[in-house]
Amino acid sequence: MFDPLYTADEMRAAEQGHDVEELMERAGRAVAEAVLRRYPGVRRVAAFCGKGANGGDGKIALRILGEAGRETGEQLDGAGVVIDALFGTGFHGEPRADAARQIEQINAADAPVVAIDLPSGVDASSGEVAGAVVDADVTVTMHAPKLGLVVGPGRLHAGEVEVADIGLEPAETVHRLVTEEILRLVPRKTEPETKYTAGAVLVVGGAPGMTGAVCLAAEAAFRADAGYVAVAVPEASLPVVETRLLEAVKAPLDRVDELAGRASALAVGPGLGRGDRERALVRRLLAEVELPAVVDADALFELEPDDWPAPRVLTPHTGELGRLLGEESTWVEAHRLEAVRRAVDRYGCIVLLKGADTLVASSGEGVLVSTAGGPELATAGTGDVLTGVIAAFLAKGMDARIAAAAGAFAHGRAAQLAPHRVGLIASDVIEALPPALS
Repeated sequence: MFDPLYTADEMRAAEQGHDVEELMERAGRAVAEAVLRRYPGVRRVAAFCGKGANGGDGKIALRILGEAGRETGEQLDGAGVVIDALFGTGFHGEPRADAARQIEQINAADAPVVAIDLPSGVDASSGEVAGAVVDADVTVTMHAPKLGLVVGPGRLHAGEVEVADIGLEPAETVHRLVTEEILRLVPRKTEPETKYTAGAVLVVGGAPGMTGAVCLAAEAAFRADAGYVAVAVPEASLPVVETRLLEAVKAPLDRVDELAGRASALAVGPGLGRGDRERALVRRLLAEVELPAVVDADALFELEPDDWPAPRVLTPHTGELGRLLGEESTWVEAHRLEAVRRAVDRYGCIVLLKGADTLVASSGEGVLVSTAGGPELATAGTGDVLTGVIAAFLAKGMDARIAAAAGAFAHGRAAQLAPHRVGLIASDVIEALPPALS
């Protein structure tokens, strides 16, 4: 289900007991081979090498490239490839002035950049970038991906990541990357299943003018293999929802408790509205309904922690998480790992921070990272689709943390399988959910 994502400390532990010079020789050779394979026509290679082991890897790469007939050195003029070997996994903080100048030179070079282990300036353990940072075209990372290569903003500077085997044994890591194997955990309908035992979802939202959100969430829950979906919306929205939704049961908000009695999971927030009555309804449902719930969109507005009686999965984007934490969205983007952990500490539940690197965090456990999907998901309504998918998985009885991670992966995979990558809309993602789950 998961691949390891190493922090700096975990990499140091993995290297313990191994011959350092031998590891460096393997690392340098892996970088040289990557350069020769990817850029076979290049005659001259420049490298910026720091004083530590990362710099040693770079010097070994230059030696091997020289033996292969390439011109090597530190001068950028005429270089067809630039190797970034300034900082390795042990780096954190902000580069000093001299290193920052070198990073600026690397970025200004008219040549592809190959970074060793991580782009210099990226924190391996968090993905944070505190100052100058190399914009790599390729990163050759040793042994396994580092957390900072898949979590923003570090992932935005890594380019294509290539993992090089340098002879270390695999180890368990605290944080892990979600793989397609997680979808095998999603229960499938079997005999003698009924529509209720296959997963019954109640979606609450859909204020006038925002009925599309609740419809998308409901349709996504069905396509994620839920057996029964009901929606509770304001009375004024019922005519629109009746026209738009065919398979779901539709009812006014005053019947929400009755509908909850038939459901096995709850989705609250899509298009709900942010007025006093709506916020009071959210507080009451989350405090009283003993069903696992996805809390999204308007239900996150001014949400306060509580002693909730069942699992709650909060699914904010960066702006929503910023408001929950009293921070700007720019701070959240710069400190995604810290932000999602702070949210878990504050709310005591599962928190899924949306993005190209979707982070799923829970108390006492490492963060799960899903990188399925991409920029095509940056379109209105896809968050409502994700809400419906996770609600369907919760309704099937999945553990809340795993349901959130599986939902994020299925959502991203559906976007990849959709017929339109350019001009993708939320409905395209819904239609691609069945093949994504097959």
